[in-house]
Amino acid sequence: MALVQKSGQPDLFITMTCNPAWPEIKEAMLRTDEAHNRPDLLSRVFHAKVNILKEDLFKKHIFGDVAAYTYVVEFQKRGLPHIHMLIILQPRSKLYSTESYDRIVSAEIPDEQANKHLFDMVRKHMMHGPCGSKNPNNVCMQGSFMRRCRNNYPKKWTGRTTHGNNTYPAYRRRNDGKKIIVRGQELDSRWVVPYNPYLL
Repeated sequence: MALVQKSGQPDLFITMTCNPAWPEIKEAMLRTDEAHNRPDLLSRVFHAKVNILKEDLFKKHIFGDVAAYTYVVEFQKRGLPHIHMLIILQPRSKLYSTESYDRIVSAEIPDEQANKHLFDMVRKHMMHGPCGSKNPNNVCMQGSFMRRCRNNYPKKWTGRTTHGNNTYPAYRRRNDGKKIIVRGQELDSRWVVPYNPYLL
């Protein structure tokens, strides 16, 4: 609250979760180890990765000059550390147009030929579900008496990013015919969780 009073509303919301498949974790574990039994190792590697993220954000200024930030670390299921970070940008770096959102956030399946690595990362980490009629037992459907995804997937097609009614942008999701097989289901860009290509 004090940061918002002094520096204005947050511009960016970034999450990051520890990945037990990170090479730094795999290399330090015995073959008989399981990641959820090594919170010491997970926390140390995650802390180092958070420091790298902070260096990218606050020293390299990958999204512009930062006026203030705050973050909190949580431990999710299986003991994986996870952060939620709010960033307030300096006025000269603020995102005033929907085109500026598109420069740092994507919600579309990337071109596999142009960037195979990014395509693979989106397929592996940034596809929601499937849920709804494709998988009515997915966790995002539980507790919903309407039997709808509580995260509102699949999203609607939209040719350009727009300001949403609830202060969140509706990111560009063009119906370009790109599809990915995820957990046995064919998904398109309506199922992509918004991501930053550089951070991903």
